Parts: sequence; structure tokens; C-alpha cells
Amino acid sequence: MSNRTADPDTQTDRLVVFQETAIRRTWHNEEWWFSIADVVAVLTDSVNPSDYIKKIRSRDKALSQGWGQIVTPLRIETAGGIQRVNCANTEGLFRVIQSIPSPKAEPFKRWLAQVGFERVKEIENPELASARARELYQAKGYPPAWIEKRLRSIAVRGELTDEWKARGVQEGREYSILTAEIARATFGVTPAAHSRLKGLDKIKTANNLRDHMTDLELIFTMLGEAGTTEIARRQDAQGFADNRQAAKEGGTIAGDARKALEAKSGKPVVSGENYLAPPLTGTLEVAAPLPAQRKPTKRLKKSPE
Repeated sequence: MSNRTADPDTQTDRLVVFQETAIRRTWHNEEWWFSIADVVAVLTDSVNPSDYIKKIRSRDKALSQGWGQIVTPLRIETAGGIQRVNCANTEGLFRVIQSIPSPKAEPFKRWLAQVGFERVKEIENPELASARARELYQAKGYPPAWIEKRLRSIAVRGELTDEWKARGVQEGREYSILTAEIARATFGVTPAAHSRLKGLDKIKTANNLRDHMTDLELIFTMLGEAGTTEIARRQDAQGFADNRQAAKEGGTIAGDARKALEAKSGKPVVSGENYLAPPLTGTLEVAAPLPAQRKPTKRLKKSPE
């Protein structure tokens, strides 16, 4: 059984849905921690959860005094990249919910308990996590063929992060740097620039870049990360510096393959297409391109496979 750490790029493990609304979470100290702002938004329908949190803390002095014990800032993917977000575990959320008058409170508590139970089962049987991810993508309307590639990319990513952990790379900032090295060498752009091209920077809620990749983008992402894993093993890379070099080399292999395909197909692999169009129905939306590539926005039908 893997002791895989949570990773921002396996976002299906980082998002759960309560009454059709996504709530961000992260695995910390062997339990799930949830974004407090997301929970407040779900329970109150507030357009400004931060202000609502301030109000309940001003009303509930005991909650405010114990806030430091309830809340822990943890690194979570946001629209602006990985940032520290105030999170609470199940026990902490129960305390916060006590101060929120909402008819959704009791259903949410039951849902929260079920989420914790599912995680225990997934640790015992990792295949359940894959099944849950598939159901989540299906519910969002992603095409079946895309879902299979996305799930495979999650597995490839998990194998790479397991390797990094075993080789002394620190989760968080170092993972992000190595990921960016692979992406830059693979696609010729950083993940941040890739997200801007797809229009993800304009969305207030967190959107994982990989959940908006085309089939080819996912395939080349997998090639870069699988190549990095093999090179790290072959070279017995230890620590951040060695693994950074392996990341550059793995990404370069994928980048060379991408360039070869582009030369033959006459089309760029890096795409402005995304899955932001609500509701998701198997179509791709073309985001506004970067200035050098500006063209009218239009909806595309995804090519049959």
C-alpha cells in the first residue's frame, strides 16, 4: 500500500462535492482538512465567505478565541496557484458549523462523516479512490476516453511523487518547482502561462490545469513525468538538485516528441481549449489566447476518438 502524499496535481483527491458544489481539501496529519471558506460558501450561499467568517467570529467570542486551534493554513491549489488556505479537520468544522444558522448544517455533518469513512476505505483499497475519481469526472460531463487518460495521468503522477518522496524531495515548494521544470521542457511554457492560455486565471474558484488539458496535452504530460521517474531511478537521483536535473531531462524527452508531432501535424499541442463551459457536456471551450495568439472565442466540439 502506498503512503503517497497528497499532491496538488491529483486534484480529484483534493476536491469533494456537496450538493453539486466543490469543496477543496488536503490530506494532512493522516486526515482530511477542508477549506473553511468553501464550507461557509456552501452552507450560507455567501458571495463573500471571508466577510461571513469575520461576522461569525465577532458574534461567537469562544469561536474567535479558539480560532488558532481550529484553523491551520495549508497549501491548496487556488485560481492564483498553490497558496496557503485556512483549513479545518472534521472536528474543527463541526465547531465552526455550530455558529452558522443553516438548514444545510445537519446534512453537511452527515456528508462530512461519510467522506471520512470513504477515505479510510480508500486507504485499505486504493482502487476505490480511482473509482470515485471516475464518478466525479463522469458527473462533470467529461468524455469517457478523456477520463481514462486523466486517471492514468494521476497514476503516473503518483508514481513520480512517490519517487520524489523516497529520494529526499520536499513536498510543497520543491514539488512545484520540479513540476514546472517538466512542464516547461515538455510544452515550452510554464504551468502558470499554460493556465493563462486556457483562461483559468480569470476564474475565481480553483481550477486544476490538468482537468482542462486536451487528450494530447495529457499524453505528453504523462510522457514527461514517466520519463522523469525512469531517469531518476536510473541515475539514482538524490535530493532536490539531482531530481531537478532529472526533471529537465524527462521533460526534454517529452518536448522533443511534442515538437516532432507538431512538425508532422502542422498544429500546436499546447491549446487554449478548456472544460469551463457550464454545464460540462463533453465540449471544449476555447479560452481567449495570449496576446500573440489573439483570436475570437468559440466553442468546439471535441473530436471523436
